[in-house]
Amino acid sequence: MSDTTDSLEPQDQPKSAPENRASEGPLDESEANAVRPYVDLGGVKILPRQELHLRLEIEEASKRVVAVGLDYAGSTLQIQPFAAPRSSGLWHEIRQQIIDQVHAQGGTTKVADGTFGPEVFAEIPVAGGKPDEKRIARFVGVDGPRWFLRGVIAGEALTSAEAATKIDDLFRSIVVVRGNTPMPPRDLIPLHVPATGEKES
Repeated sequence: MSDTTDSLEPQDQPKSAPENRASEGPLDESEANAVRPYVDLGGVKILPRQELHLRLEIEEASKRVVAVGLDYAGSTLQIQPFAAPRSSGLWHEIRQQIIDQVHAQGGTTKVADGTFGPEVFAEIPVAGGKPDEKRIARFVGVDGPRWFLRGVIAGEALTSAEAATKIDDLFRSIVVVRGNTPMPPRDLIPLHVPATGEKES
């Protein structure tokens, strides 16, 4: 039988996640310890830790939060949670889209098996940079129950095993809050600024 995974028709792919995801993370809200002091960002909750700096990436036109940036261990981890089907996974398809986009920008990619399953290492030319200037990134993805969590890693975690372990641990500590609102697969689960003591008017 021939392999049809590269055909144009969308295929139902199995979920891609570590075997111990439900216990070691990234966790679904239903699997997380409710008493831990998470920072609530809507679609994700982050466990505070020393030397962790959190940035929200906001789309200019819509003013909505489109990603969460975490600076930690000399590295950056950008995360985005997406709605996903209950039974099939998105990482296979999204991984191919990332590869296609990098190649379209003149970059190179390599797929390898890592902590969370298949990962994409990309070298992307820097726009407006020197001809040989490249940005290196590691793309990871985990399919959870009715959600998909994507991470983009840069910095020391790409060259230091110690930093990589810390970033992997940080990615595993993230809790995804899918909520019960019906959403099409691949839609970004809404993110928001964490609540403070002040109420927004």
